[in-house]
Amino acid sequence: MKINEDLNETIFTYLDVETTGLNPYFGDRICEIALLKCQGEKKTDCFHTLINPAYPISPGAGAINGITDEMVKDAPYFKDVVQRILDFLNNTVIVCHNARFDLSFLAKQMSGLGLPNIKNFILDTLILARKCYRFPSNSLGNIARFIGLEVNREHRALSDVHLTKNILDFFISDLKKNKIENLFDLLNLQGETTSFPEVKEITLPPAIEEAIGSGKKLKIKYISSNGEETVRTIEPIEVNASEDYLYLRAWCDLRQEQRTFRFDRIIEMKLNETG
Repeated sequence: MKINEDLNETIFTYLDVETTGLNPYFGDRICEIALLKCQGEKKTDCFHTLINPAYPISPGAGAINGITDEMVKDAPYFKDVVQRILDFLNNTVIVCHNARFDLSFLAKQMSGLGLPNIKNFILDTLILARKCYRFPSNSLGNIARFIGLEVNREHRALSDVHLTKNILDFFISDLKKNKIENLFDLLNLQGETTSFPEVKEITLPPAIEEAIGSGKKLKIKYISSNGEETVRTIEPIEVNASEDYLYLRAWCDLRQEQRTFRFDRIIEMKLNETG
């Protein structure tokens, strides 16, 4: 692969995973993966499958991606498809939205099989969005809606890789006005010219990262330990890990005090843009 080749000739693989939860280092695993190969804007190949994670899908993850334990029980295990994935990624530029999240899961499960981490160049549409634009929200679906794309089946791997492709196509077309012509230019603009290392810290959803960093509030739908579902507006303070769970400490407007929310019981979240 030539780093100075024209972007119309660059072979991209758009990658997205759905998972049983938020962090592979607490046992969460991939339950769906989609790969879309393109040369420039032209689609050339696609691979998509559910994966049996041999691990229960958390209520929060299942509510977001709609994948159930029943749906994946007869799906192949990761070890059965990993070589297909690696062959598909060979000599391509990997494109993800929030690459640290997707690739940390991929790297963790590959490591468990004794396989080395991937070394491809990585493009991250989330990083490009944050560096080059001022979207009201940097989630994949909200960026797509803001630039006029139709969003179908959000938070499923196959639809999300197509959405990521269309977003990068938009970015490239727009950034060419600023003389971004080849892969080197785009990687240099992003500020990342090598693959992401295996991530060993807690990986947060972009909405929580942004809320903690900016002081914005989140609107969440939460299931308590007794099964009660409530909608709350919260102001995130910090994330902590205890035993096998992640917890979000936040000011809760509903209870008018600080509360702690278990990540796998948050079934919906979005930035509260009104404050």
